[in-house]
Amino acid sequence: MVNTEIIPLKVLSEKIGITTVEITKRLFKEGIMKTINDSVDFDTAAFIADDLGVELELKLDKTAEDVLSAGFEDVLDEEKDLVRRPPVVTVMGHVDHGKTSILDKIRKTNVTAGEAGGITQHIGAYTVTVNGSPITFLDTPGHAAFTAMRARGAQATDIAVLVVAADDGIMPQTIEAISHAKAADVPIIVAVNKIDKPEANIERIKQQLTDHGLLPEEWGGDVIVCPVSAKTGEGINGLLESINLLAEIKDLKANPDRKAKGVVIEAKLDNSKGPIATVLIQNGTLKVSDNVIVGTVTGKIRAMTDDKGRRVNSAGPSVPVSIMGLDEVPNAGDILYAVEQDKLMKLVAEERKNKERENMIKSASKVTLDDVFDRIAEGEIKGLNIIVKADVQGSVEAVKQSLEKLSNDEVRINVIHAQAGAIKESDIMLAESSNAIIIGFNVRPDSNAKQIAEKSKVDIKLYRVIYEAIEDVEKALKGMLKPKFSEVYLGKAEVREVFKISGVGQVAGSYVTDGKILRSGKLRIYRDDVMICEGNVLQLKRFKDDVKEVAQGYECGISIEKFNDIKIGDYIECYQVEEEKN
Repeated sequence: MVNTEIIPLKVLSEKIGITTVEITKRLFKEGIMKTINDSVDFDTAAFIADDLGVELELKLDKTAEDVLSAGFEDVLDEEKDLVRRPPVVTVMGHVDHGKTSILDKIRKTNVTAGEAGGITQHIGAYTVTVNGSPITFLDTPGHAAFTAMRARGAQATDIAVLVVAADDGIMPQTIEAISHAKAADVPIIVAVNKIDKPEANIERIKQQLTDHGLLPEEWGGDVIVCPVSAKTGEGINGLLESINLLAEIKDLKANPDRKAKGVVIEAKLDNSKGPIATVLIQNGTLKVSDNVIVGTVTGKIRAMTDDKGRRVNSAGPSVPVSIMGLDEVPNAGDILYAVEQDKLMKLVAEERKNKERENMIKSASKVTLDDVFDRIAEGEIKGLNIIVKADVQGSVEAVKQSLEKLSNDEVRINVIHAQAGAIKESDIMLAESSNAIIIGFNVRPDSNAKQIAEKSKVDIKLYRVIYEAIEDVEKALKGMLKPKFSEVYLGKAEVREVFKISGVGQVAGSYVTDGKILRSGKLRIYRDDVMICEGNVLQLKRFKDDVKEVAQGYECGISIEKFNDIKIGDYIECYQVEEEKN
């Protein structure tokens, strides 16, 4: 019997009665390279033991983490102890549609006389009072409030306010915001801003909202639409009343008379004060001198300030506070627990750090299209989440509908976000928090998104033909997906000059910005992140010499087979197609 999921080979050797050297040999035969000082996971250990006729049983000890959650998650509050808590609201929307102006207006309208002229501390959240009822606003970039926190299993927001400019309508980031709020299952109130403008058209906005699955109340739906003007202040009170009304319907309650539990909204290292974190208390009351654990970070609360910069000694449910006294800077989205015993706090932190190390050993696998069938067969997946990005809206709709039709009795295809445009960082974040696969048509991930996807192991599949993607997903669902070839990205170059040379045609005077360009490679030409051509290298030159490859930081001349429409500012991406070894 073993009591941990990761087992050192020395411990395994004692349990099953063969030497560590013999175990490493057996692992080697299975294609697993280990040394005698390494560890293996329980499944591998059980497999080796089984070979020797020994049955290995996993009986985990009660961990400090279990003791901690027994005190928080497993203790249900009694109805008599619960009191109403303020709603927590995140404001989201497209850039320039007036999110900040609306927040500023709300703040100014609801500042009490005693606070007038006081400097509001930017702690990423603040509370305003409307007709005696407080509302907490999260003033963080909207998507971060959802994705970073959902990826860690924390739900910080009760209501999302979606800001749409009345003269501009629904834009790409608006659609993104809708997808994030829906994925987090948070109710949406739409604030139609800039109604003071003559070209404002509220009915058009309502129609657009309906197209994206948000049916306004006036049209028989459940989405509250509030016309507002951040400039004149018209409709702001109506918006706040709608938030309070929705909060009343949701009947948000918490128990202030217990140890605090909260979520980190922002965190930073201050040169003079050390690690500082803004925490939104979700249940219980946090007090100065409480011992706390936040993710793998521990500490003792030395001081707390509220959103007005005032020192406070305690903070109850839905109250945001800035705390000092942590040993390190935690991550946004980490859960804070106030703990009575200093010893328990240290044990939990140690366990979590060990678990992080173990997870790195196991390298937590994200879902990929190739392993979908196995995961379905094992009963791990009941729904496959997909994000669709394409060069034009028409393709987006076509792909979305075709993919959703593939759902069968065993597995549902959920297209959680579909939009025209390049694959961006926010798409990767949404994919990571929803364990989704990204499918792209004639678009590519920008370099930032590419790096983040590699780091977070999000699967991105790029296609040129719609039916190929449909076919791949269908095969994955049936378990037939056996990729024969895969693309290996080599590098990209930016076109800085275009020359015409007789007998050759157009030559792109290019600068290699990343990786390398190979003469034997295949090329894709992108203009504004949309692919316009795919072809082979006709010529690759450095000055007047033909060369086999050009590395990052060098200039070269590239001519592309059967393509003569290259423009300055285009990007040329080079890749090779390699046969996969099964």
